[in-house]
Amino acid sequence: MTSTSHAPLRQLPAGVWVLGFVSLLMDISSEMVHSLLPLFMVGVLGASALTVGLIEGIAESTALIVKVFSGVISDYLGKRKALAVLGYAMGAFSKPLFALAPTMGWVLTARFVDRIGKGIRGAPRDALVADIAPPEMRGAAFGLRQSLDTVGAFLGPLLGVALMLLWANDFRAVFWVAVVPGVLAVLLLIWGVREPVAHVGERKVNPIRRDNIRRLGGAYAWVVGVGAVFTLARFSEAFLVLRAQQAGIALAWVPLVMVAMNLVYAACAYPFGLLSDRVSHRALLAWGLVVLIAADLVLASDPHWTRVLSGVALWGVHMGMTQGLLATMVANTASADLRGTAFGFFNLISGLSMLVASVSAGFLWDRWGASFTFYAGGIFCVIALLGLMFQPPPGRFADSEA
Repeated sequence: MTSTSHAPLRQLPAGVWVLGFVSLLMDISSEMVHSLLPLFMVGVLGASALTVGLIEGIAESTALIVKVFSGVISDYLGKRKALAVLGYAMGAFSKPLFALAPTMGWVLTARFVDRIGKGIRGAPRDALVADIAPPEMRGAAFGLRQSLDTVGAFLGPLLGVALMLLWANDFRAVFWVAVVPGVLAVLLLIWGVREPVAHVGERKVNPIRRDNIRRLGGAYAWVVGVGAVFTLARFSEAFLVLRAQQAGIALAWVPLVMVAMNLVYAACAYPFGLLSDRVSHRALLAWGLVVLIAADLVLASDPHWTRVLSGVALWGVHMGMTQGLLATMVANTASADLRGTAFGFFNLISGLSMLVASVSAGFLWDRWGASFTFYAGGIFCVIALLGLMFQPPPGRFADSEA
């Protein structure tokens, strides 16, 4: 990377970096659990793939749906940090429930609490990033936060693998360790982030009044539609873990597939975020779908470990290309006083799509097998790509401060 491309990195405000490291710590905590959870549910508690898909779909969609309410509240109160702290605290203190879980009911409860916490913190945190970052650097800011978040997402499974090997596949002991980085994330957020003065103590009118919703406009509605289509085109990463298990990889090493995916994701997120400040968002989204199609085809073709890792790496590239980009597009199509609400509604629609995608993937997996599931995902990606190509361009997204 050249010194020119390093310049935006140095210019990003300290608050963006701190929020990135908070995300990194929480993702270490979460992914230590989530990378092992499908194996724990199937191997220890006797769950089916459909049950895994249902729990993952409910958990992830719950997180995204809750973001609506936290986003609206953060706009109404003009305070984002307090809600973010509450959400991260719920995530940290849900971890002991996984270690104690004797039944699938406990796992569902733990995932539910954990994901409610994620939902509470998500929209206010993303709106806070947009508040702190200069408008011309939002792509880089979201890319950096996503990149640091994803560093945690591969360090978590890596630590999980090491502890599984050290402690002879003791899932519950690993889940207990996951509590530590979660608590550290909460403390760093409390002491390390200052909310912009413009939002502290500022009371807003009702953000979901009809006239405020109309202010979001057609460009925002287009972004919401695109986000829903992308979520339908990909399902929970839990199925990547199950596919790796089919490849004959030793149980303790299976979480390395998530390490591989998140390593690629982390490496791609900031460069593509920086690129999104300079190129067509619509074109970059289209290329992201092309990469996801390639990932689905590779994962469907053969359960050999080399192909599984190749498909997982492509999945990571797709995530790096699209996730920070979609957040940037939401921020650019909403005014400052409605950003929390905008992120909330965006994630409500994406949450419903995630529920449909994950449950459908579990059903297809149980009925027709893994290959059929990934081929079906690839077909849906093609449909989404065609829809994106023929969608009338929304025009250049105007900066919300203008």
